[in-house]
Amino acid sequence: MNLAILARSSPLFTTSRILHRSIASKPFSCCSISNSPISINPKTPLFLRPPTFSATLSDLQKWQNWAKSIASSVKSSFTDSDNGPNSNDLHRELNWLIEDALENPQSLLTHNEFEIDYVLRLRADLDELYLLWKQRIEKRRPFQYVVGCEHWRDLVVSVEEGVLIPRPETELMVDLVDDVIKENEDLKEGLWVDLGTGSGAIAIGIVRILGDFGRVIATDLSHVAVQVASFNVNRYNLQDKISVKQGSWFEPLSGFEGRVAGLVSNPPYIPSGHVSGLQAEVGRHEPILALDGGEDGMADLLHLCNGAALMLKSGGFFAFETNGEDQCRFLVDHMETIHNGSFHNLEIIPDFAGIQRFVTGIRS
Repeated sequence: MNLAILARSSPLFTTSRILHRSIASKPFSCCSISNSPISINPKTPLFLRPPTFSATLSDLQKWQNWAKSIASSVKSSFTDSDNGPNSNDLHRELNWLIEDALENPQSLLTHNEFEIDYVLRLRADLDELYLLWKQRIEKRRPFQYVVGCEHWRDLVVSVEEGVLIPRPETELMVDLVDDVIKENEDLKEGLWVDLGTGSGAIAIGIVRILGDFGRVIATDLSHVAVQVASFNVNRYNLQDKISVKQGSWFEPLSGFEGRVAGLVSNPPYIPSGHVSGLQAEVGRHEPILALDGGEDGMADLLHLCNGAALMLKSGGFFAFETNGEDQCRFLVDHMETIHNGSFHNLEIIPDFAGIQRFVTGIRS
């Protein structure tokens, strides 16, 4: 979770936007973990809304020109102040917004300026589009909250205020799970846990690589996160494979001590004193609950390490994301001393940028 960047808006990430939006068409068959019903009422992502609005080509172009103008006025001011997006990044986001808002984005290219009265079908009216783009620029509202979703691996997950936006480097968590399952096929049929699930992205990514009998419990303290994660799980038709539970860390896992095959988490790890200096998109808008890791950023990570010793079965795997090399080394030292003999194969794994990011290990 590199908090200086956002996956689709960062000047550091210029790869093309993922267009794959397929939704699993058939549920997996397995015994689901019992869970109390959750009222699911998060906001619908823009690209999933029905195209019930319309605008003439002339009016849409007027909005587009206005949006381009205020994006251009930013220049490098956001980047200079807190490593935020520059004008080029905002223009790219504007194209993505248009792609999500129009029923047929290609219609902008197939009709010329002489067809000013041509009517386009939209998923939001022009007044809302004006408001959304104004919020993006003036309030520094994250683009993912503007459109209501994030493209992550081969998924498109719903996100909104109150839910941490999943980052590109966190995708590696799923790859780490895939690697360990290839080494130990027995783990595919076990119980996996995603602690602090947020949008549910990691849980969904993991369950898609498990075998037919593998299952996942996803927990989060935030009621909003539980609702959004449940929405995403249901949208991918995985409700028989993933159980979303509300509660603090290990509290929803009572009765599963020593039975967990795999445990993963991307917890809060930013030192409290550093939160105010984060990029505006992050510090002003994303949930402090998912960012602030206490005085040194280690409070939740240490709690997770201690819980892993209790929850994992022998041969069980864990993977935790951290703020970088110092936290990684501290965690490894902690597990080698405080939990001496409880874990083996402790490793520090770098992210895409080469930053020491993940700590993994096996329960003895």
